[in-house]
Amino acid sequence: MQTRSSPEHLLGVDLGGTKTALVAGDSSGAVLGRVEFATRPEDGYLQWLARLRSAYGNLQAVAGDWRAVKGGVSCGGPADWSAGRLKSPPNLPGWTGAPLRDDLGDITGLPFRMEHDGRAGALAEAHFGAGQGCSDLIFLTFGTGIGAGIISGGRLIRGAGGSAGEIGHVRLAEDGPEAYGKRGCVESFASGTGIARLAARGFPERFGAEISAQRVIEMAKSGDPDAGAVLRESARRLGEAMAILADLFNPQIIVLGSLARRVPEWYLEMAVDVMRAEALPETSGGCQVVPSGLGERLQDVAALCAAMEGVGPA
Repeated sequence: MQTRSSPEHLLGVDLGGTKTALVAGDSSGAVLGRVEFATRPEDGYLQWLARLRSAYGNLQAVAGDWRAVKGGVSCGGPADWSAGRLKSPPNLPGWTGAPLRDDLGDITGLPFRMEHDGRAGALAEAHFGAGQGCSDLIFLTFGTGIGAGIISGGRLIRGAGGSAGEIGHVRLAEDGPEAYGKRGCVESFASGTGIARLAARGFPERFGAEISAQRVIEMAKSGDPDAGAVLRESARRLGEAMAILADLFNPQIIVLGSLARRVPEWYLEMAVDVMRAEALPETSGGCQVVPSGLGERLQDVAALCAAMEGVGPA
């Protein structure tokens, strides 16, 4: 039984294009149980809801005396965050208009909140990870896609319509791979999707449409010159994006998501060098760039943080 001083029990849902995780945890950031299943967005939203209902039953069975009082879902945009509805997330094609927050509340019987995965990641790193003690922090998802969660002056920035931080949509070049519906945008260069498309576009004789970012990274680490060239271009573009963010928000720290622990060490060094060359010394000189302090726990803790910030419209 929870006492008045005990951490609050929470349910977190991490919704991605590849996998969905249900996380039993609490407001101390502890993960008490976890169930994962394939999202399979091509099967449709209603099929996903049916699998989530089953997974929630499994989670209750494995999480012991955990009794959640509220829930949060961390997912990519675009979305109508105040209404709790998806718009047209590129990693969930066909799910436009899905009333995610209300449906999760109906299935679990909990008050639910929906948060952008970039903002949820920023909260996780600020509360429990590499950004503890920082009032000005930017978290870049840097995974399949790329978005930003921005904490400025200790306040999470959401914007007038809840869509602040969509750095992935910002165009860096007139031409380039296409992602997020735009050629040459940050996501088309500096994300898992972007790395794969950059490889297929730059070296079509070697890399077909089936190439993955992970495979490109593995080849680059083994010394493959073409894969190395792809990652150098990606690192340069990531550095340009970080320079924009540094000049706009003057953060103490930029925390990078899951790919930062997979790319070669020189990739991050190059990205930071480009950021420092492109941004003002006053904004970039004191800015640290580090991988997530939560490591493999990041997405689970981020989902819990989506619930932790309160219930209702973001």
